[in-house]
Amino acid sequence: MQIQKGYKQLVEEAEQNLRAIDSTELNARLQDMGESLLLIDLRDVREVKREGKIPGSLHIPRGMLEFWIDPDSPYYRTEFDKAEELILYCNKGWRSALAAQSLQSMGVENIAHLQGGMEQWLKDGGEAQSN
Repeated sequence: MQIQKGYKQLVEEAEQNLRAIDSTELNARLQDMGESLLLIDLRDVREVKREGKIPGSLHIPRGMLEFWIDPDSPYYRTEFDKAEELILYCNKGWRSALAAQSLQSMGVENIAHLQGGMEQWLKDGGEAQSN
């Protein structure tokens, strides 16, 4: 099989039209996180069990995001009812960039993703809670 674009190019293209935040900004945002901000962990359940998650985040497996956010979906989650802003993260920031791009194409406007993902968060001294 031959591909026209690799994942690196897809992520680079997605990031050109996204708002990305770093660990410092996310940490500041978490201090005054209310119901209007929803922090979403897109990693696989095995990653969450192994490394924990950023406190206050909602785990949504990457493959379910578009279904859980759409009110017309039988999988819709009510956590989105009060959310005015979404911040997505994964392990390295690649899946979250592609996921944010997908949500933008669905019409979600106030969205960002964590540069470097959970890996960078932990490297920068960010807290993780176990499940």
